[in-house]
Amino acid sequence: MKVLVVSAHPDDEILGVGGTVGVHVRRGHEVRVAVMCEGDSARQRPDRLSEVKEQSRRAAAIIGVTDVIHCGLPDQRLDTLPLWEVTREVEAIVRSFEPAIVYTHFGGDINRDHRVLAEAVLVATRPYAAPSVEEVLMFETPSSTEWGSPELLPAFHPCAFVDITRTLEKKVEAFLCYAAEVCDYPHPRSAEALRQRACHWGSLVNCGAAEAFTVVRWLR
Repeated sequence: MKVLVVSAHPDDEILGVGGTVGVHVRRGHEVRVAVMCEGDSARQRPDRLSEVKEQSRRAAAIIGVTDVIHCGLPDQRLDTLPLWEVTREVEAIVRSFEPAIVYTHFGGDINRDHRVLAEAVLVATRPYAAPSVEEVLMFETPSSTEWGSPELLPAFHPCAFVDITRTLEKKVEAFLCYAAEVCDYPHPRSAEALRQRACHWGSLVNCGAAEAFTVVRWLR
């Protein structure tokens, strides 16, 4: 089975779905990670772009993934591009890889890049445009999903969960590769907060730790 993760920024793929990717790898599935944005240019540190790419490769390797694509779209400026341009990038990846499962950002995140990318993925994975895709699921991104306002954006109400009890520590280890993004507890992007979040979702579905998703499409 082929699995595609489409994330906006380096670290989103670990924060949102790192444990689940580890589960897919353990099951022998072929996983590709597409990081659509540069990662650091919005903070006026273009000299760090190569470093961030290397961090993303190290993080992916920890959870068992070697197929990582960096597309180089403008960080924190996806809303300055026509939607078709972002969609075209995603479509090219979907067309060449032909995944059965696609994970991407929740469409109600406070981060605008996440919202634009979520819409682009929905366009790129339309059933008649991407017939290989049987599942499209949206993941939360700590410090982006929960900080939105329900008055402006839809709230995250997950209905699908993946048991990541056996891969949680690999997820945390992978996230620590992004040193500049690691914060002190109780920030949502701290190692301990990630563990607590996973344990919370796990407690809802009677397992030690879980990642949670909203379902866009699930063909059975």
